[in-house]
Amino acid sequence: MKSIVDLELCISCELCTNICPDVYSMGEDGYAHAIEEDIPEDKLEEAEDARDSCPTSAIDLD
Repeated sequence: MKSIVDLELCISCELCTNICPDVYSMGEDGYAHAIEEDIPEDKLEEAEDARDSCPTSAIDLD
């Protein structure tokens, strides 16, 4: 499973990076970015929590 952050919806609140720093980080552009590889199995629940907590629904898991 992979994660995608819609940069047009991201408001740079850093909530996802605080919830799941192994998957999400802030880029030099000031927006959140997800790792490009598959989400590690042991981080999937945290990634789902980050997605569900995003105030603008900018995160998708596929």
